[in-house]
Formats: sequence, C-alpha cells, structure tokens
Amino acid sequence: LLIPKLIFFPPDVYPSQCFFPQYLISSIKTPLFLLNAAYDSWQIQASLTPPAADPQGYWHECALNHGKCTSMQIEFLQGFRSQMLNVIKDFSTSNQNGLFINSCFAHCQSEKQDTWFADDSPLIGSQPIAIAVGNWYFDRAVVKAVDCAYPCDNTCHNLIFK
Repeated sequence: LLIPKLIFFPPDVYPSQCFFPQYLISSIKTPLFLLNAAYDSWQIQASLTPPAADPQGYWHECALNHGKCTSMQIEFLQGFRSQMLNVIKDFSTSNQNGLFINSCFAHCQSEKQDTWFADDSPLIGSQPIAIAVGNWYFDRAVVKAVDCAYPCDNTCHNLIFK
C-alpha cells in the first residue's frame, strides 16, 4: 500500500485505514463538498447490519425498511448519525468546504434526477441538493446544510427494499 508522503496520520492510525474518510478528511486541502444521507441505506445494509454480523436477522427488516425499525434500532441509527456529524466537525468549520447532510434513508442522491433537482427533491430548509451544491461551487454562498434528526424531514425519498 503506497501512501503519499504529504499525508500524515496520527500515530494511532494504521496506514491501511487511510481509505476511511474519518482518517483521510483532515489531509484534504482542496475545497470539498460532502453530500450524504445521515442514514445511508447502503451503509446500513452492507456495513452496519450485513447477514454475517446479524445471523439471527434482528436487523433484517429494519435494514430493508426504516419504518420497521424498533425504537432501540432507531436510537442506534441516531448514534450512527451523531458519530458521522462529530467526525466532520473540524472539516465543516472551513468556509471552503460545503455540506448537505440530510436525514433520509437513501444512497447516491446525486445520480438521480428525483433526488438531485426535481420539483419534489429532498430539501434542507427550502434548498434542494442541486441548488446547495451550485451555490457552494460557484461561491454564491457558504453551504453548511445539516438536517435535523430522523423523522423530521418529510421531503426525503427514503429507499425501501423488498
């Protein structure tokens, strides 16, 4: 594994962890816009609750449909959101960086028109994703859009799997 010499990690971070955003983000100097769902449906299914980690299937229904999560599972997912927001705290203080972190159960919101820039696209405040990214990219505004915690956002296009 080759790591550029310009990237320095704290002594407690192994070089193999450089692919994980929480370790890499402090080394990025170019302006960066983070667009992410606080409850990333792919991460929930593939990283947090894969079948190998949940052999009894306790998380199966919740991972496929957030409406079937127990209050304890929602509390766990709220903690997941809180940890992510804590990891990006230093990153978010720079005016050159932008954020759009909504409270949707979604993944890849920039690749589909219905979540990117449709009449009913997800909003934070009154701003859809495409407008927020455009305002940041063209230096029209500093964008630090972080949604309130689930279930407050009724503009989400939550992914439900069968």
